[in-house]
Amino acid sequence: MADNTRRPFYVIPDDPEQSVYRFIIVAAKRARQLQSNQRPLLPGATKKPTVMAMEEVRRGLIQYWDPAAQQQQKDSEQL
Repeated sequence: MADNTRRPFYVIPDDPEQSVYRFIIVAAKRARQLQSNQRPLLPGATKKPTVMAMEEVRRGLIQYWDPAAQQQQKDSEQL
C-alpha cells in the first residue's frame, strides 16, 4: 500500500506545486554563486556550498522567478 501523503523533504516553501525539480535548479544556481565567493545568507559550520545553498532555499531566503509561469499568467489575463 503506497502512502500518497509523503512529500519530498527538500521543496521550495512558496512553491504551490512543491516542485523538487525547481528546488534543485534554484539550489544549484545558488551554489554556483556561493562558489564564486558570494556571502552565504546563513551563518553556519558547513563550508560546502551545495549544502548551504539547499538550506538557504529550503528556508525561503532565496528569491526566484519563473518566466514560464509569468508568461502563462499574462496569457490568462489577456483572455
